[in-house]
Amino acid sequence: MPAKPIEIRTSPHLKRAMSVDRIMRSVVIALLPICAFSIYQFGLSALLLILTTTAVAMATEWLFARLSGQGNTLTDWSVVITGILLALTLPPGFPLWMAAVAAFVGVALGKALFGGLGFNVMNAALVGRAFVQAAFPVAITTWTPAFAPGRFTEVIPSTLTMPFMQPVPVADWIAGLQLDAWSGATPLALQKFQQIEPPVTEVFTGMIAGSAGETSALLILLCGLWLAFKRVLDWRIPVAVMAGAALTALPFWLLDSSANPSPGFVLFTGGLMLGAWFMASDLVGSPVTVSGMVIYGVFIGALTVIIRLFGGLVEGVMYAILLANAAAPLISSWTQPKVYGAVKQSRKVK
Repeated sequence: MPAKPIEIRTSPHLKRAMSVDRIMRSVVIALLPICAFSIYQFGLSALLLILTTTAVAMATEWLFARLSGQGNTLTDWSVVITGILLALTLPPGFPLWMAAVAAFVGVALGKALFGGLGFNVMNAALVGRAFVQAAFPVAITTWTPAFAPGRFTEVIPSTLTMPFMQPVPVADWIAGLQLDAWSGATPLALQKFQQIEPPVTEVFTGMIAGSAGETSALLILLCGLWLAFKRVLDWRIPVAVMAGAALTALPFWLLDSSANPSPGFVLFTGGLMLGAWFMASDLVGSPVTVSGMVIYGVFIGALTVIIRLFGGLVEGVMYAILLANAAAPLISSWTQPKVYGAVKQSRKVK
């Protein structure tokens, strides 16, 4: 009986059957409960927002794939994640035409321009959000109340605003619902400008105003842990992000707890949890070494807190992740382990 031939192949060596489309489908499944809670919290406007960004992102991906001769790239599900994540980072009443612009720019400039999946330097969803943050600063910082009455039968007035038209003022809409004027303010805005810190239990469970999918830290944490359990993402990155944020916020809180937020408040508010578990952990934009992941995550968490405390904006997760994405190749090169048997240049015998 002839001996079985030995196959010798170069790295990387796959340890298990985990294809790209399977990884991306798992992430989409993990995002579905967050989308469902967003729709429950903000109603039809959140649903239309998610559908719009996802549809435009997919259409943009298809268009650029056809133009570049790549064939059908929609089957890897990566652009679906881009569309969903983009929607979850936007205010629930964000005008749909602006959301469509964000989706187009995110996929075109953040992904297709670099050659598609695996070649993009930064998170495509955050590239789209950064663009509309600069282009439409008023709309992207206009927040609406959660659990508003009639949210399943009518949309937030600004949702269907036509391009370059002035929407109904949110203050007038809130007054018409007979809600408190502060019901549409996010916890980060209340803490930064009014030194009012809502109870941690409310911000942890999601009983607050905020972006469409960033309010419930508990739900995001559970969905992220499921992905970590499935080994779709490396738990070191989100844990490092949270540790970096908590450790950076702690001394400021100890120095002046009346003006600075507590570490728990920092962790559970804004987009920190969503960014840590679903954006910072992006396989393409994050370092590949273990120590590099820790440095990368701590950098994101620390920079987020610095921007929140000392910047003009109430949130800093988006910029922290984009800057970390840009630095990821450098971090990976710094933290590469020494090749076995290699000798440093200074120790070589001349």
